[in-house]
Amino acid sequence: MQAKHEKYNLLIARCQALAPVPTAIAHPCDESSLKGAVEAAELGLLKPILVGPRARILALAEQFQLDISDHELVDTPHSHASAAAAVLLAREGQAEMLMKGSLHTDELMGAVVATATGLRTERRISHVFVMDVPGLDRPILITDAAINIFPTLEDKRDIVQNAIDLALALGVKEPKVAILSAVETVTPKIPSTVEAAALNKMADRHQITGGILDGPLALDNAIDLAAAQIKQIDSPVAGLADILVVPDLEAGNMLAKSLTFMAGAEAAGIVLGARVPIILTSRADSVPTRLASCAVAVLVVHARREHANQAVMG
Repeated sequence: MQAKHEKYNLLIARCQALAPVPTAIAHPCDESSLKGAVEAAELGLLKPILVGPRARILALAEQFQLDISDHELVDTPHSHASAAAAVLLAREGQAEMLMKGSLHTDELMGAVVATATGLRTERRISHVFVMDVPGLDRPILITDAAINIFPTLEDKRDIVQNAIDLALALGVKEPKVAILSAVETVTPKIPSTVEAAALNKMADRHQITGGILDGPLALDNAIDLAAAQIKQIDSPVAGLADILVVPDLEAGNMLAKSLTFMAGAEAAGIVLGARVPIILTSRADSVPTRLASCAVAVLVVHARREHANQAVMG
C-alpha cells in the first residue's frame, strides 16, 4: 500500500520543475488561507497576489509570523470587493489562477459567473475532487460534487470534458471515465442510466474527446476489477476508472465525504470551465490537501500554456 499523501506528493513534485503561477488570492483574511498561500509560494507552486483589506492582512501576517514582504498586496475594503478585484486580475491576465480565501464560496463564484465582468467561457463550470484514496494505486477524480446540483445531459457533457481535460493535465494518458448509476444496464426507470448511454454515444461522435467512457456502471464495478469480472462486464473502463461521474451533486457529495470520513481519503479540489482554474480550499483541509489543490491547478495552467503554444506553432 502506498504511503499517505504519496499521490499528492508526486503531483507537488511535478510542479516544482515548473515556474510559479501568478495567483489572485481572494480575501486571505484568516490564518489558514493566508498561511496556505504563503506555504504554496514557499514550495514554488504559485506567486501570490493577496487581495483584501491591507491592514487586516498585514496584522494577520504579523500575528502568525508569516513573511509576505515579497508578495503583491491589492487593498480592498471588504470580501465582496476582494472577490471582484481578484476576478478582474484574472480577467486582465495578471493572474492565471484564482484561490478562495476566507470569504464564502458563493461570494467568489458570484463574481466568477457575472455576465459582464466574470470569467465564464462557452464551457459549463464544474468542480472536480482529486481524491487520494488509501488502497488505490491512482488518484480518483469525482465530478461534480460541489457546483451543479441537478445537471442536464448537456451540462454533463461539459462536466465530463472538464474532468477529462484535468486528467490529461495530471498525466493520465487516456482517462477512463465511469458514468455512475445504481445498475449496469440501461433502465428507463432510472434516468441516470439513460443519460450514461447518451454520454457514451456523444463520445463515439466526438462530442466528448480525450477519454474512454462507459456507463452506466455501479461504483463497485467502476473501481474494483474483481467485482466487474464477477458480473462479467465487458468494458475497458470497469474496474479501472480514473474518473467517476456522479448523477447529481447529492450523490457526489456523499461519495466524496464517505471516502474522506470512512476510508481515510484526502480530497483536493478544483473548479474548471472558467477562464482560469479556481482553487476552492476549506478551513477543514489538511496542509497536504491544500497544497495538492494548488498543484492540480498549476498543472492545468501549464497544460493550457503548452496547448496554446502548440496551436500557435501548428
